Amino acid sequence: MAREAIVQADEPKEQKERDAALRPRWLTEVIGQKAVVQRLGIVLRACKKLQEPLSHILFDGPPGLGKTTFATVLPNELGTSLQMTSGPALSKPADLLPFLTNLEHGSILFIDEIHRMPRAVEEFIYPAMEDFRIDIVLGEGVNARTISMRLKQFTLIGATTRSGMLSSPMRDRFKMHEHLEFYTVEELAQIVRINAKKLQTPITDDAAIEIARRSRGTPRIANARLWWARHFATSESDGCITLDLAREALDMAEVDREGLDKQDRRYLETLVGVFEGGPTGVEALAATMNLPTDTLSDEIEPYLLREQFIVRTPRGRTATARAYQLLGKPMRPAQREDDTQPSLFE
Repeated sequence: MAREAIVQADEPKEQKERDAALRPRWLTEVIGQKAVVQRLGIVLRACKKLQEPLSHILFDGPPGLGKTTFATVLPNELGTSLQMTSGPALSKPADLLPFLTNLEHGSILFIDEIHRMPRAVEEFIYPAMEDFRIDIVLGEGVNARTISMRLKQFTLIGATTRSGMLSSPMRDRFKMHEHLEFYTVEELAQIVRINAKKLQTPITDDAAIEIARRSRGTPRIANARLWWARHFATSESDGCITLDLAREALDMAEVDREGLDKQDRRYLETLVGVFEGGPTGVEALAATMNLPTDTLSDEIEPYLLREQFIVRTPRGRTATARAYQLLGKPMRPAQREDDTQPSLFE
């Protein structure tokens, strides 16, 4: 019997550095998102030749697909500094001032969850994005006066899981708008092999593919599955992740062969068992499962929709035949055609 190919590990690193080491540092190290990488490469080369700052960029897509990764890679490519914050942390315009005033020429400001910025902060940043200036109001009432402060040219990179929640004026100020797609099994397997090497963990090719298949097309989830398999293999064996060990580890973590975890199956069991397969609204599902609506719509549903376990209809979410088959339950009588057709408005 042929021996499985093993990816050998590198020299050990400090434990505290391992988490950060999993993230690519250069654009050439990014796996997947080929079209996005190609367009960013063109823009980077042009900016270097023209000696101009990078234009403002908006990344959108489901969580865990690499929005923050791109934001950390670009300043490395340009040899500039990076400041990071998030929309919920910017409750008022004054919260944004330290970031804007400390920016250097060509440096990058990354705002995660940018759709959650309050409208007052959003309007405050408009002149900073367009004219590289901010207007500061001093005093109150009749004694109030406005001071215009010049800023150095910088690049704003925004990341959002809900680009539709951004106002049109905000969205239009980004010169580039890149949507990130789910990854293929082959791309995720390559990421797993590379990161296993960074973690000093030998892994077989079959094990890497098995972890990739159960990772819902998302690198962040693949890394989490790899971490668990690594600890399982170290505890229960010699530390090498083989196919059998990967399957045993993921089964123990309640991740099935379709890549569904406990929450995914609970969603389907609630939809089928409580709501008889739907149609039902996401708010009702979230209330029944005692989870935030955003968790369902942003983290659970994208993969279930993509793999056709559920569909969105004009009246709500509906379980498909594949969901009934996964749960081992008989499908209820056929629904009306207008209940099973996906809605263009959801």
